[in-house]
Amino acid sequence: MNILFCSDGFSTGRRALSDALPGHTVLSCHASEIKESLVNVDVLVPGVSIIDREVMEAGQFGMIHQFGRGLDGVDIPAATENGVWVANVPAGEFGNADSVAEHAVMFMLALSRRLPEMKGALNARLVSEPSGRSLLKKTVCIIGLGAIGVETARRLKSFQMRVIAIRRQPELGAPEDAGVESVHGMEDLPAILEQSDYVILCTPYRPELRCLINRETLSHFKPGAFLINVGRGGLVDDEALAEALNSGHLAGAGLDVFWEEPVDPNHPLLQCNVIATPHVAGITDTACAALATALAENIRRYELGEAPQNAANAPISPRGPLRPLALL
Repeated sequence: MNILFCSDGFSTGRRALSDALPGHTVLSCHASEIKESLVNVDVLVPGVSIIDREVMEAGQFGMIHQFGRGLDGVDIPAATENGVWVANVPAGEFGNADSVAEHAVMFMLALSRRLPEMKGALNARLVSEPSGRSLLKKTVCIIGLGAIGVETARRLKSFQMRVIAIRRQPELGAPEDAGVESVHGMEDLPAILEQSDYVILCTPYRPELRCLINRETLSHFKPGAFLINVGRGGLVDDEALAEALNSGHLAGAGLDVFWEEPVDPNHPLLQCNVIATPHVAGITDTACAALATALAENIRRYELGEAPQNAANAPISPRGPLRPLALL
């Protein structure tokens, strides 16, 4: 079978999947060349690319499977109508949530200790500059208490931070070992922001959360606070964030996801005190190997005509593999 990654990135993931599926072919293409690259392709791995009805009708592939969790760019109703399975790998499994949580902590430490400024201090032969902030006893608000939010909380517990969480269903609370002091609904967000030194976005994107971080919510941020986004780019109004950073109301931001990807490296927001990474929070050796194993298992299920695990839809007349199983 031919599996197409719709991105020039994910090199570690592509290698891991090739190792997990000997005898299959793992391909890649630029996001702008997807329709031209669909010949004899059975499975699409979207990455951050848009997979819409036009793409589905241009190919004969029978499964769209994310290398991770996010399916924001996939038109799932169109996939169902065209007989295409859509599936992903939950963040709480296979090390993905752990890797993203580590990345969030990295952002917090790098911003707090002013890591980008240290090169200049070394070059200027300065000693004991710049001074940094400690995470000890600071308050952090985690927005989204799914697998990533919980794993982030567990790690911040070891820094003796005060952890407060916001989630859609606050009555679900938090695991006892996560070290979360209290869990609140979205209606309490302004009051929580006013007391938080760090705000971490860990929630997946939903239409009602578009630009959750906007001029209004940013006005409630504690002066000198930091924003970390390892959730989705659509959660943040980039212009409003740039204004808050340029005014000094926010001290800095760590962004792994953006309103458009790949992001323009010359975007004005990235000229502020922002540490930006190219959507790599979940791309580690451990996570990629485990994600490849899960994806390979679903590809084998697809070969056998079985429904994939963690399917996001259920097409009535699924497309089958392009070649009979006996010939593979």
